[in-house]
Amino acid sequence: MSIRDFILVSMLAAPVCALAGDPHSYANTEAVRVRAAALDLKVDFSDRRLAGNVRLDLDWKKPGQHALVLDTRDLDIQRVVAIDAAGNEKAAQFRLDKRDPIFGSALRIDLPEAAPAVRIHYRTAPTASGLQWMTPEQTAGKKRSFMYSQSQAIHARSWVPLQDTPSVRFTYTAQIAAPKGYRVLMSADNDAAHPLNGQFRFAMKQPIPSYLLTIAVGDLAVRQTGRRTAVYAEASVVEGAAKEFEDTESMIEAAEKLYGPYRWERYDILVLPASFPFGGMENPRITFATPTVIAGDKSLVGLIAHELAHSWSGNLVTNANWQHMWLNEGFTTYVENRIVEAVYGKDEAVMQLVVDDGEVREEMAEMSDNEQLLVPDLKGVDPDEGLSGVPYNKGRWFLRFLELRYGRDAFDPFLRGYFDHFAFQSIDTDQFLAYYEEHLAKPHPGKVSRAEIDAWLHKPGIPADAPVSRSPRFDAVDTARTEWLAGKRKADALGAGEWVTYEWLHFLNGLPATLPPESLQALDTAWKLTGTGNAEIAFRWYALTIRSGYVQARPAIAAFVERIGRRKLVLPLYEALAKTDDGKAFARQVYAKAKPGYHPLTQGSVERVLADRDVGEGP
Repeated sequence: MSIRDFILVSMLAAPVCALAGDPHSYANTEAVRVRAAALDLKVDFSDRRLAGNVRLDLDWKKPGQHALVLDTRDLDIQRVVAIDAAGNEKAAQFRLDKRDPIFGSALRIDLPEAAPAVRIHYRTAPTASGLQWMTPEQTAGKKRSFMYSQSQAIHARSWVPLQDTPSVRFTYTAQIAAPKGYRVLMSADNDAAHPLNGQFRFAMKQPIPSYLLTIAVGDLAVRQTGRRTAVYAEASVVEGAAKEFEDTESMIEAAEKLYGPYRWERYDILVLPASFPFGGMENPRITFATPTVIAGDKSLVGLIAHELAHSWSGNLVTNANWQHMWLNEGFTTYVENRIVEAVYGKDEAVMQLVVDDGEVREEMAEMSDNEQLLVPDLKGVDPDEGLSGVPYNKGRWFLRFLELRYGRDAFDPFLRGYFDHFAFQSIDTDQFLAYYEEHLAKPHPGKVSRAEIDAWLHKPGIPADAPVSRSPRFDAVDTARTEWLAGKRKADALGAGEWVTYEWLHFLNGLPATLPPESLQALDTAWKLTGTGNAEIAFRWYALTIRSGYVQARPAIAAFVERIGRRKLVLPLYEALAKTDDGKAFARQVYAKAKPGYHPLTQGSVERVLADRDVGEGP
């Protein structure tokens, strides 16, 4: 998932509810693990439910154990059967624990013996936190309903009863019944030529963790973009998306040269409706992406590089739980930058580093010490709300520190060997460090001290000896900004006509927190920032206008947040508006119109910012 989508607004305290190993799961993984799942579900748009059953094949770890504990949230569990080695089914006793508002309910299944499999018959709730059901009016085509899942971090349990922890990997098959004329996609072997006859079958033969289980159902067209790449989207979006993402195959080839073969066979992209709460989601074989990255000039396709990079870091080698998320996101952000450098050049890659370094420093200035750690304590914290840009960019910065100390001639083979060694496994930071010590530190002694490693992983802030990235192109931007602020250069003389996205981001990030409205008016008149189609520029500009009282931008802000449900883009605007009575009143009016098009995750986050029960309680 993209870094900026986890720059959220708060941490929520909740009771510690998990067994040892993963603080966010009830599952008794020390006794038994799911090794395969077989889904048989029907999609019901009228009731906004999935209904059917799932068979879970079990791998018992401890002799004498025969209780199975699974994660659920708001599922209607109708019956459970144990399946013996001959395939015979027998009813099993089960109970659901009291619901925790964040972690859901443990499903406790009492088996007379260690059965090799169970089948659970159930249906989802219309309010399932991991599913968004959209009316035809909420889609681009306006003709058919749409549904998609978002399982990360702990939302798979809202649509499948399972061990919802990244420490457990399983293969799966699925039979999905949907209305005729709809296309169904999953993180599995999607077939672009599949008839839209209402019956779809899938198989994912590589073992994945639960947060990578996904489904989407809608009126979707498809365009091939390479020998193993395609783009799915609504008909009005698919051509532009295919053009924007036409370099995907080149990105795969660049990553393979660095880190070894792509092991998931295909890499397709599904462009979701604008309500999708994140920039992208790295579901294996089918990345989910927001339409907000379709800028028309490929200026935001770094997000695709990020989600593709997860095919090695995250999907292939996975953090054992969300306290070690930097193993997913720090590695992925590092690999993303290397892909961008290989495909688009060093200038682009360095500009990305400078912007991201500055933004994570700024973010950490407002954080507690625990939040600044690469391995924080997240017990009792909702992983959706307790995370930040730290595992992404501090994690990436740490790996870049190692790269520069050891040199790419040593670091690149080390990283490739790491992906090979831990392929299709879930690990923690101690396992990474043991591998690092054996395969990089020992062969190249004296390069990095243990104290330096400890400072990166277990101390707040950015170490004083962190490498500093510098972009010569940004020097000109800095000069233009300084002279404009000093009144030595007019807004229309900034020389910004040839600036790329990162130059605009650097310019905006370096401005004072507030400016006189007349200064913003001059900047807006010269460069038409209000109403820009570049979402990354837009949300930074709109946040500045709100802080500065430049109310002329409000109609465009309203249109922006009503059209887009990506949390990273809308939450900072609601936050800024909520700081004044007038702004909060405006925000509430806008949200009342926008709410039906928002994902439940976005609704909940916005409602916590506005703290207004009149606009709804959220999920």
